[in-house]
Amino acid sequence: MRTVLVRYRVKPEHAERNRELVRAVYDELDRAHPSAMQYATFQLTDGVSFVHIHSSDGEGSNVLPQLAAFQAFQEGIKERCDEVPVVTELEEVGSYRFLHE
Repeated sequence: MRTVLVRYRVKPEHAERNRELVRAVYDELDRAHPSAMQYATFQLTDGVSFVHIHSSDGEGSNVLPQLAAFQAFQEGIKERCDEVPVVTELEEVGSYRFLHE
């Protein structure tokens, strides 16, 4: 299982557009129903910081790059951001019903 956390901060004028792009990714995921991954996105209380947590079963199970909505989300991400995305690999120490049912 590989789990990553991605954190970034958008410019205030791009916060709502970023939310729309993220929601479009989830709409496409709902239609595609990939089974080998878990994914969650959170907007922090400052309104401009976002955190994505992605967990997949291994090599080749990350379908995100293949989704048209995710490709649209990634287009212009550097221009939308005050702080560009930073990817951090996570090692799970423990969880309760967070990433796995």
